[in-house]
Amino acid sequence: MQQSVFITGGSSGIGAALAQLYSRRGASVGLLGRSEPKLKAVAASLSGASAIYLAEVTDLPAMQRAAADFIARFGLPDIVIANAGIGAGVHTEDPRDFEVFREIMDTNVLGLVATFQPFVAAMRERRHGTLVGIASMAGLRGIPGVGAYSASKAAAIAYLESLRLELKPGGVSVVTIAPGYIDTPMTQSNPYPMPFLMPVDKAAKKFAAAIDRGQSFAIFPWQMRLVAPIYRMLPNFIFDRLLARAPRKPRRNQS
Repeated sequence: MQQSVFITGGSSGIGAALAQLYSRRGASVGLLGRSEPKLKAVAASLSGASAIYLAEVTDLPAMQRAAADFIARFGLPDIVIANAGIGAGVHTEDPRDFEVFREIMDTNVLGLVATFQPFVAAMRERRHGTLVGIASMAGLRGIPGVGAYSASKAAAIAYLESLRLELKPGGVSVVTIAPGYIDTPMTQSNPYPMPFLMPVDKAAKKFAAAIDRGQSFAIFPWQMRLVAPIYRMLPNFIFDRLLARAPRKPRRNQS
């Protein structure tokens, strides 16, 4: 049976790679993002049916309109992937970074809610469907210099776990994926070494396999999966010492 898949953050990186993977499988794909030229370029690279939607994931009415159009064209999706996310270095003491904090938290947390909300009731009624949230290893502990990103991904992990427990009795699966470093435009601006950096096409295959399994929580690459339990359990005094001189992600240009 042909699948249909709705993906946010579909104009580049992980979202584009997942769209191409599912299209090769024969799925109908909905791509949502903020750049119409990039969305059109990704859609042109797909081998099957697709539709593009220009919207902010924090705009619930716009997300509802996109969902309604996708359902009208392709039916209720089998898989909804909330992939849209942003990150930047931040300094709490700088008042100019307050709006950066707000944007990151809104996009990375409320964007999940706005992505899933239009589909949940129908999926529960059908008793079938998978909601996927792309979190991050950065959500497992606070990372210096990226407090907004770490906080947003920690919130995303907790929200997705709550949602999983809420929806499981109704036959709807929730998959949380927490990757380490993936070679995407977001990480390409990092001016420091990134251990176990994974090519985006390989990451998409790993993510799709976890989604196929209905895995509740998945960490990639495998090296990060081995490190994660130790990372989470390290006493604060050791963790603090290890990250005391950790490199910082660039802040946005401030005038």
